[in-house]
Amino acid sequence: MTRFMTRFITLKTASITVILPGYISLSGAFVHFFVLNLIRCRRCKARLMTADTITAADIRINARWLIPIEPYGVVLDHQAVIIQGAKIAAVLPMARADREFRTRETIDLPHHVVMPGLINMHGHAAMSLFRGMADDLPLMTWLNDHIWPAEGRFISEQFIADGTQLAMAEMLRTGTTTFSDMYFFPEIVAQMAHDTGMRAQICFPLLDFPTVWGSGPDEYLSKGAALIDTWKGDDYIMPAIGPHAPYTVSDGPLTEAVALSERTGARIQIHLHETEFEVADAMEKLGKRPTERLAELGVLGARTQCVHMTQVSDSDIALLTDTGAHVIHCPESNLKLASGLCPVHKLMESGVNLAIGTDGAASNNDLDLFGETRTAAMVAKVVANDAAALSAHQALQMATLNGAKALGRDRELGSLVPGKLADIIAIDLSDPYIQPVYDPASHLVYSNHGRAVTHSWINGVPQVQDGKLTRIDVPDLMLRVEGWARQIRQQQAD
Repeated sequence: MTRFMTRFITLKTASITVILPGYISLSGAFVHFFVLNLIRCRRCKARLMTADTITAADIRINARWLIPIEPYGVVLDHQAVIIQGAKIAAVLPMARADREFRTRETIDLPHHVVMPGLINMHGHAAMSLFRGMADDLPLMTWLNDHIWPAEGRFISEQFIADGTQLAMAEMLRTGTTTFSDMYFFPEIVAQMAHDTGMRAQICFPLLDFPTVWGSGPDEYLSKGAALIDTWKGDDYIMPAIGPHAPYTVSDGPLTEAVALSERTGARIQIHLHETEFEVADAMEKLGKRPTERLAELGVLGARTQCVHMTQVSDSDIALLTDTGAHVIHCPESNLKLASGLCPVHKLMESGVNLAIGTDGAASNNDLDLFGETRTAAMVAKVVANDAAALSAHQALQMATLNGAKALGRDRELGSLVPGKLADIIAIDLSDPYIQPVYDPASHLVYSNHGRAVTHSWINGVPQVQDGKLTRIDVPDLMLRVEGWARQIRQQQAD
């Protein structure tokens, strides 16, 4: 009788190791038979689950619907997103994923839309601690009589740290995975975002006058250059230059900001044409519109992000188009402060890249970018007197891929494409307020709000799971927020 010895045969490929049971005959005849048939099976056309056809990966997300953003205007059913490390490895039908991938973790989302994480392209994160402090006021009254005095009294490194964490908690819970910030102590904001694992463009402030962060333009630029050098090449933090506005920064510092941008590749973000008064005042004092002055100084360019742009003429559009500057639309802040309305449709028709920002929570008063996207779509229709002026898919693209373009990172962010970074969110559409579902893209823009976001990943790392933040201690944060609120209430009462 022939005796057999049991062992295992291990097959290895570049992507996975598969261990198969096999038998070796002491005479050697059976092993020849087994190996010969194994080779034949691997050559056959049938799709067997062998080492050649199965790929190992980290995470699989099964989605009822998927909106990849690229290609534009597409909604896919029953799709799987495969994450390997920090990147998207594949986007494919679930049936194919069953055959081709094995992952260590699978998340089933049978009632959800999966899409790229949102990119909030303008804000002042720590101002979340001023939320609701001064409302129903025009911009200059709001700034001069309330915000700037409060900043003078309360702004500190700890205020910035706590306010930024509050903002990040809100943004993560409502679908934002990348945000742009322009505020004091940018080095603190950068470290907070990095420690949390959230992507952020950090714009250091540049003004003509002293603040708690510096004595004037020279110190701002010196500190800003150090910030850029510190975070150069970081995957999460993108340092940028943040001249506040044409009316608060003179020609000399603006010229130096342009030179710094050219040396380092850093983006420039500036409040521009936010109000009618800003433009009229510039015309009276300088005889030219702020866009014209910035163009002459070399500020407008492909690395420049112009925030607000509510007062736009044909000559302004021509300058934006010619220079390749981006526009960051903040409709809710503009509405609340009665600043004006950005002509989104007209700018888009001219080829200007438009992204969306919430502005700070003190003038919005929330950081829900889904809500901002809805407002943007609605306002665009009224301004253009055209119900088709900004479609749901266009609005979603503004909140994702267009933001990535403004950051210069559209090859890495803004859409669910294999090879891009795994910044992904999932939105639950099972709630009665968003049922029935005929068009998921329409629902995300016109019926949804950010609290329907249940899951979020940045660089493939979970940030929100089943509606809970994974990397922010919310109870501890709320204790610190209430401490600041008590101080601010006391100051208002004095």
